[in-house]
Amino acid sequence: MIIKLTKKVLFLCLIVTTLNAKSETIETSGDIIQILIPLGAYGTTYYLDDTDGRIQFYKSFSSTVLLTHTLKYTVREERPNGNDTKSFPSGHTSAAFQGASFIHYRYGFKKAILPYLAASFVAYSRVYSKHHYFHDVAAGAIIGTFSNYYFTTKY
Repeated sequence: MIIKLTKKVLFLCLIVTTLNAKSETIETSGDIIQILIPLGAYGTTYYLDDTDGRIQFYKSFSSTVLLTHTLKYTVREERPNGNDTKSFPSGHTSAAFQGASFIHYRYGFKKAILPYLAASFVAYSRVYSKHHYFHDVAAGAIIGTFSNYYFTTKY
């Protein structure tokens, strides 16, 4: 149920963004979707009463956040827009891919197709809005995915 609802919300966000392809709309949509994906994944653990999955989500999410922010403060790469030196890796992208990968590794690839597409849109939105370089979002995607490869088992 929660996965279906999350997919519908993500799909609507992608349609609205495509129809209103302005820079700030794309950026704002990416900001929202990067929260919705892990929130949907986490909510699914409650909907399915999946206590083991919830613990695995906590581990993969916290390791993603910890590694992402440790790298941001140690690498100190300047953003393309020059705002600060926290470009590498993309936190939005690592969060989005953490949620999508959790759904994939825990509940199956078919249920994760739309979340992966939405996570890819988040990565695109970060590069498009000049907050990140391609290698920043690629690293974020790897971090978010790898945390689930390590901590998440099949439901």
